[in-house]
Amino acid sequence: MSNKVLITNEQNAVKVPSGLRILIRRSCNAVLEYENFDGPAEISVTFVDNARIHELNKQYRDKDAPTDVLSFPMAENGEYDIDEDNGCKILGDIVISMERAMEQAELYGHSLQREVAYLTVHSMLHLLGYDHESSGLEAVHMREKEEAVLMQLGLPRTVSYTNDEV
Repeated sequence: MSNKVLITNEQNAVKVPSGLRILIRRSCNAVLEYENFDGPAEISVTFVDNARIHELNKQYRDKDAPTDVLSFPMAENGEYDIDEDNGCKILGDIVISMERAMEQAELYGHSLQREVAYLTVHSMLHLLGYDHESSGLEAVHMREKEEAVLMQLGLPRTVSYTNDEV
């Protein structure tokens, strides 16, 4: 049984390039493979604009600003609900601001596709329980995993990120 990546576009600010949905699915699958995830998984990915991600960031993280990506893991103590229709473990939701992704792609000098792949990989690791905000060591460990998966996808880093951009 294969993984299910459900992708929804709820924004009109940025045209979604052809092939981006395939890249997101490849990114999700690459993380699951890299992490040796057991069994098929279901992930929801939603594209939004800066205004919507700002609302979500304020509502769920008490941060009154837009951000690039939000992760909503569904696991409790490493246990996942199972979708009765397809047998997949429900990992959670990824919400990507396409406006912010476009801004960051320009800022860092790489493609929108590379930026969205990075945000997807980063968020997938959160769905699997990684948390770069809890400790500096875990942030480094998470960054190493992100870079390894992006290398596998043929999307190596072209610039350095600062700790504020993690």
